[in-house]
Amino acid sequence: MKVSEIRLLSTEEIKGKLSDTRQELMNLRFQFVNGQLTDTSRLKLTRRQIARFETILREREQMAMQEGEK
Repeated sequence: MKVSEIRLLSTEEIKGKLSDTRQELMNLRFQFVNGQLTDTSRLKLTRRQIARFETILREREQMAMQEGEK
């Protein structure tokens, strides 16, 4: 999912997708440890996706704080 697509989502939708992605990362880690994961690049992609979600949530949080100060 691209950043522009994430920005169109509501905050609650982003939080839901973040939770799902973290669960997916945990499952991928278990598969990796057990030797069942053949495409290890998915670990890196999933971590980056989590970072994208968290970055956009943090941006929204900062914008809300700035608007509250005005």
